[in-house]
Amino acid sequence: MSNLDTCGIEVSAKELVLRLRRQGELEPLQNFANTSEGRERLLRHLQRTGRRVRVCLEASGLYGLDLALALSAPAGLEVMVANPRAVRHFATALMQRSKNDQIDAGVLEEFAARLPFQPWTRPAPAALALHALARRLTELVEMQTAEKNRQHAAQLSPAIPAAIRRDLARSLRAQQRAIERLTREARKLIAPSPDLAERFALLDSVPGIAETSAVQLLAELAVLAPDLEARQWVAYAGLDPREYTSGTSVHKKVRISKAGNKHLRRALYMPALVAVQHDPYLRAFYQRLLERGKLKLQALVAVMRKLLHAFHGMFKTHQPYNGAKLFQLKPTPAQEVPLATLAS
Repeated sequence: MSNLDTCGIEVSAKELVLRLRRQGELEPLQNFANTSEGRERLLRHLQRTGRRVRVCLEASGLYGLDLALALSAPAGLEVMVANPRAVRHFATALMQRSKNDQIDAGVLEEFAARLPFQPWTRPAPAALALHALARRLTELVEMQTAEKNRQHAAQLSPAIPAAIRRDLARSLRAQQRAIERLTREARKLIAPSPDLAERFALLDSVPGIAETSAVQLLAELAVLAPDLEARQWVAYAGLDPREYTSGTSVHKKVRISKAGNKHLRRALYMPALVAVQHDPYLRAFYQRLLERGKLKLQALVAVMRKLLHAFHGMFKTHQPYNGAKLFQLKPTPAQEVPLATLAS
């Protein structure tokens, strides 16, 4: 390890904060603009001595993705994109109670130096393009939902002028055309790729997943490393349960960590909501949780986790959706076999 330096980079929308340890000695913090020019300057700074550098940053959306792509190309740099939840727990273990960009960069450098290295896998170009398209699709769908709410409010209020109602209708038509146009572009990216096309068809076999949801889910999952397990997908989505207990007196409610990809959680929400209405297996699973005292939202989150496990199994086995593998239905009275029959 003597020829290996370690580096942590805290990524924000406008700035990259770098903490670098060369030959065991910490260098002063460096700040770079989060632009193409800033990333080029950061690369030159890391490569100036010709030594190998192990770099750690958090999975923080598109800003982190752009930096990981820039860092993964040059020789001599090793890149690890850490789960924010793991980094947070590591900071707690270091007794680090304060939080700012400078401190976070130092925590990431310690993370790179002390913990097992997990190299980041650079996604295929088609997966990266699909990822960007799907993020824009998500933005448009959210804008459309907000505009529909405004339209509904305008229709109920006689004080709203007709010109505003017409403007809202025009805006909604434009947003719908944009959604349809980007969806077609996404399908054009998916079709030539055997892997993406197969995964899209598998997602489409799940009850409750329409075209837009399939594109959004595929885009978020396509950029993940191919060797991740289902439980790692769940942690990446921030859907893993977080328990907080201490001794016999402190027992807080178990909640999901939310320390993960919020876009993947959002993409799972509507399919889960539709599945508990139309898929008999997930509906039965959902009802079972309600009977056990779970809140509706808690039960729905559990369905989202079930769906992620289903997607992982489908992609691994190349088999379409089969709800029976997720939850066994109770036999109806007509299906139950009399005990005398079983005894004979």
